[in-house]
Amino acid sequence: MQTGAATVPLGVSPAVFPNRTEQDAVWSKINWRVVPVILIAYMTAFLDRINVGYAKLTMQHDLQFSDEVYGLGAGIFFITYLLFEVPSNLWFERIGARLSFLRIMVLWGLTSAATAFVETPTQFYILRLLLGIFEAGFFPGIILYLTYWYPSTRRGRVTGLFLFGMPITGVIGGPLSGWLMKTFDGVGGWHGWQWMFLIEGIPTVLIGVLVYFLLADKPEQAKWLSSRDKAIVARVMAADHKGDTAPSHHGRLRAALADGKVWLLAFIYFTCACAVYTITFWLPTMVKALGITDVAQVGWYSAIPFSFGAIGILLMSRSSDHFKERRWHVASTLIIGSVALYATTFTAGAFLPSMILLSIASFFIFSCALFWSIPPTYLSREASATGIAAISSIGILGGFISPTFIGWVKTLTGSMSAGLLAMTVVICLGGLTLLVAVPKSALRVGETMPEGAH
Repeated sequence: MQTGAATVPLGVSPAVFPNRTEQDAVWSKINWRVVPVILIAYMTAFLDRINVGYAKLTMQHDLQFSDEVYGLGAGIFFITYLLFEVPSNLWFERIGARLSFLRIMVLWGLTSAATAFVETPTQFYILRLLLGIFEAGFFPGIILYLTYWYPSTRRGRVTGLFLFGMPITGVIGGPLSGWLMKTFDGVGGWHGWQWMFLIEGIPTVLIGVLVYFLLADKPEQAKWLSSRDKAIVARVMAADHKGDTAPSHHGRLRAALADGKVWLLAFIYFTCACAVYTITFWLPTMVKALGITDVAQVGWYSAIPFSFGAIGILLMSRSSDHFKERRWHVASTLIIGSVALYATTFTAGAFLPSMILLSIASFFIFSCALFWSIPPTYLSREASATGIAAISSIGILGGFISPTFIGWVKTLTGSMSAGLLAMTVVICLGGLTLLVAVPKSALRVGETMPEGAH
């Protein structure tokens, strides 16, 4: 992230600090202009992560892919995502936000759409690897972009909208993907999953172009802000960055990787990623196993657990803030959520008990996004920014491990049970590690809210 004081426009007295009412008016204008655009853009990104789970329902049979092939293809995305995160963010700083978002969204939209033409496992793997490369800088870019527009006291609430966007995308994307697969199956000689990838991929390209025209790189370049508005933003941002230092990126990264706290939190986030992407990539398959053969109905029924995930984020976040408590809230989401998910293996395919357990699992698992309220209050203020980036990059490997491992086990045994059990043990270990290794006294609860999540 960039650091250093913001530049106050000429003619603005540094001694005159805008009052709260003036600030609220300006940031209300920024919220209405910036947040909807990047929220919609982020939702298209998460849709490209979950639609492969719906494609599996028929794509696997059409192309004769095993569960192992699907699991590896779904998870391999995160390998290149991890490797290209930092380079993409460095390029972001060099060419600016609008060109970066345009590049990222156009390339990943075209790549996602190109999945419609996959015929072999190798082609599937290559496109998933390319998708990881192209999408890698998007979320970190949003986080960096927000530092240009929002002081630290306002940034957490905006970031929370993106965490909420994950399950909301599931609520919308599930029925949409199922409907597309059913309605367009056989049209033009194509399978439904081919049309789904094409129809959901192309709008990402168009939205990328709109983002280029609707956003400004920085507040001082925004034509929709008055000179006074820009002066208020610059004055508040200058005060927010007062005292910041800007050591080299490599120096900060080395310091973060040498910090034991970073590795501890990276493991806990790894278990969060295992939980989220286990349910994200395998939920449609689990719903189909309940006897729902119609792909459109699979999409609608999958929306129910995702809805509970959205409710969970809202309620657990409010409860955590109310009680000013983080550790037990996050640990409970991991332990209860993973146990509920594994408990579905004991319901013998009964629809109602399974859906209740899946909804409970989603309620808690998506709420583990609360994890991101811990690193900024556990790490030192100097190490926080780079430490969060390192935790995010290392921990996201859980998105590769969980679907790949479960797919391998399902191919080997014919059941997800053993794979879910192994993931449950790992995820519960993450929750217990948080309670045992992160003392309550070490958290500056309530001071800083999350600034990064995947």
